[in-house]
Amino acid sequence: MAEPEDSAGTAIPDGEPDPVTGIPAPEGATELIDTDYEIGQHNIEGQWGPIGFDIHNPVFAISALSVVAFVFYALALPEQAASIFGWLRPALTSSFDWFFLSAANVFVLFCLLLIVSPWGAVRLGGKDATPDFSYKSWFAMLFAAGMGIGLMFFGVLEPVYHMAISAPLGTPSPFDAAGNIIPENVEAAKAMGLAATIYHWGLHPWAIYAVVGLALALFSFNKGLPLTIRSAFYPIFGERVWGWTGHLIDIIAVFATLFGLSTSLGFGAQQANAGLNHVFGVPMSIPVQVALITVITGVALYSVLRGLDGGVKVLSEINMGIAALLLLFVLIAGPTMLILTDFGEGLVAYVKDIIPLSNPIGREDDSYRQGWTAFYWAWWISWSPFVGMFIARVSRGRTVREFVVCVLIIPSIVCVLWMAVFGGVAIDQVLSDPVNSAVKANVIDSYNPPLSLFAMLEGLPLSSITSVVAIVLVIVFFVTSSDSGSLVIDTITAGGKVDAPLPQRVFWATFEGAVAIVLLIGGGLGALQAMVISTGLPFTVILLLMCWAILRGLQAEPR
Repeated sequence: MAEPEDSAGTAIPDGEPDPVTGIPAPEGATELIDTDYEIGQHNIEGQWGPIGFDIHNPVFAISALSVVAFVFYALALPEQAASIFGWLRPALTSSFDWFFLSAANVFVLFCLLLIVSPWGAVRLGGKDATPDFSYKSWFAMLFAAGMGIGLMFFGVLEPVYHMAISAPLGTPSPFDAAGNIIPENVEAAKAMGLAATIYHWGLHPWAIYAVVGLALALFSFNKGLPLTIRSAFYPIFGERVWGWTGHLIDIIAVFATLFGLSTSLGFGAQQANAGLNHVFGVPMSIPVQVALITVITGVALYSVLRGLDGGVKVLSEINMGIAALLLLFVLIAGPTMLILTDFGEGLVAYVKDIIPLSNPIGREDDSYRQGWTAFYWAWWISWSPFVGMFIARVSRGRTVREFVVCVLIIPSIVCVLWMAVFGGVAIDQVLSDPVNSAVKANVIDSYNPPLSLFAMLEGLPLSSITSVVAIVLVIVFFVTSSDSGSLVIDTITAGGKVDAPLPQRVFWATFEGAVAIVLLIGGGLGALQAMVISTGLPFTVILLLMCWAILRGLQAEPR
């Protein structure tokens, strides 16, 4: 078994970071991959005035120039861009819904296999490695970077919408055409509304994240390869991963990450704008949302300058504390026992219907399967390079079994609890007083997703305070996502170096905001969602190959 060495051929002590990559050397027994490739050998290093750079050639150049060209096109021809975006999403979700659903099922089964297999005993970073972060910090960073904005945006909207409109698996709505309640449909619709939401936020998305995170951690911390997506494919392509095969994989990963993040930033901007409009009367408009993205991107840049420990870690822990307090307040201020009862019934319905909900063929619920599930799986897959690499960065020292259980099971439970509390209160408000319900007015009567959370809070005590808290949460989730995403894209475009010059991360953080702004101008949420689907489709193929590569990599590891 080869000893890890730096670029000068000097052995690196166990656990000490490589001076070139910044990645710690394996501790204890592991199986390094013997390759002639030296991390950074294709990089271009230099100084442009006061700005230093260390970029991978050609991944950085192709990724950056392609994004610049896209931004220019969308700004120069906004009407044409909006037309194309409007066509793209429904075309892809209707044609490839079966592929997205089938792939997501594979990822869940693969993760469950790893939990019960002997490979679960392999430790990421070597047999003697110890965790870099406590459980508290680990979970806080994972949630804040991985799903924060989505939970805030869809926590109220989705359970109510699935209960009343999308009809998952053909479940009837509790309302007739005139808006009157149909009593015999209420219980089944409530349970399915929560079950269909849990399906989108439970095992399947976290399995997607777990696959990418595990692959990156295994091949970087145990095999001694760069912390880039291409490294996971060494067992399949061998030395070709350092050529154009690997370049293409990393470029697709950059696009998927950039557009997945931009979609989330667009959702966050719209929800923050809705909250400011609801509380302070700030007008709902594209210029306001552009201003929000600009200001918050500036805050994210400050977090970038603070670094991982001083920026993302601190903000994540603060944000998760505030989120936990808001969750507790809604649970106590709402109909607590009814929420807990509905939570249990929704969870039972999810377990009972997970196979029918996961079935990709022979269904007639196109609105739910294509309009929601296919988009969600493409969105999670687009986020997977970002969240997966971020999880890998903070997961050294965990066993494979511990990693998969913590990434797959525990976050799923927390997401389910969040959706059950916020969605349960909203459903109760809709069914208890459908005439005066602000949630019904903004979700069922006129579809207004960004305002749904604030409409629910309006029906609880202290709504003026909790609405401000919700705005703060959205903004800080926005910041941590942007900061973490720029860190990941920078690592990929620097050839796997985690300590590349800071201006490069500033560059990508600025570009994320620019892309979100351009997509909002060029077609609103439809444009954002279309770009997620278009980048998620090819990256789904990459993730399926990644599962095979992980098995190949684990077979050689001591456990």
